[in-house]
Amino acid sequence: VFVAINKIDTPKSDPLTSDFYALGMEALYPLSAEHGAGVAELLDALYPLLPAATEGPTADIPKVAVVGRPNVGKSTFINTLLGEPRLVVSEEPGTTRDAIDTLVRYKKAEYLFIDTAGIRRRGRIDPGVEQYSVARAMRALGRADLAVLILDGVEGVTEQDTKIAGLALRGGRACVLLVNKWDLRADDPDAKAKYEAELRRRFAFLAWAPVLYGSALEFKTVAGVFPVINRVLKAFAHRVPTAQLNRIFQDAIAANPLPIRKWKPVKSAYITQVATKPPTFVLFCKHPEEVGAPYLRYLENYLREQFDFAGAPIRIFAKAK
Repeated sequence: VFVAINKIDTPKSDPLTSDFYALGMEALYPLSAEHGAGVAELLDALYPLLPAATEGPTADIPKVAVVGRPNVGKSTFINTLLGEPRLVVSEEPGTTRDAIDTLVRYKKAEYLFIDTAGIRRRGRIDPGVEQYSVARAMRALGRADLAVLILDGVEGVTEQDTKIAGLALRGGRACVLLVNKWDLRADDPDAKAKYEAELRRRFAFLAWAPVLYGSALEFKTVAGVFPVINRVLKAFAHRVPTAQLNRIFQDAIAANPLPIRKWKPVKSAYITQVATKPPTFVLFCKHPEEVGAPYLRYLENYLREQFDFAGAPIRIFAKAK
């Protein structure tokens, strides 16, 4: 037991520590948490008693952030995955206050799952702990390879769901959609068709993301996520050889030529992949300013038809040769 006496901010406060010897402890550690005085002495005493550090997850282990609105089942998903109630689950939204890392082994593979605080609309975020929790959730999303966005199968897709998906997309994260609480709609034969139509309408910018339906309370739903995660992670890290890529590119511009500049088509263009995670391509041509967003979207869709980039965002930039 270490007795740390806080708010000993100045030498004039030192005599106040004498009262604490009544606790029967030989060593007392006066300190100021606000100014840092005395903290080093306390740490020097603690350090020899700490257990040896164990190696944490390596950079090679894929990191999966479980994100969504409050109370959609993120912590339930993790608990079902582990088979034990490691994370607090409550009907009260906002139970999870911090990003919690959980190392999971499934069929000889390892994954680092990150359970995050629910992200509400900015105007509804309370200052203080919740604001801090949301900031930590967004940072956790930034360090993940893939986001599992959990949606509420009963409430349907909301504007906040699309904004959270937009955060993952802007961060260049791979994405999988999991529609939770689907067991509560088992009696509605038209439920899936209606929900898919809603997804197409609200998530038009994320049409390439795989969609799963189930209940976070059921292990078969949770286990069914892993094959999809593996496929998406493979797509996220996929690199296309330059020669093969340019053969596909020539087919693409033959079907839909590059934009015309002053009645002359843009010629002598080629493309190369410059990065993975996410797959990033650069189109080199003489007048890149003439290649607008619609044509780049056409190229993205063409690449998706030729290669399995399911669940992975694709970035394409046009640059001068």
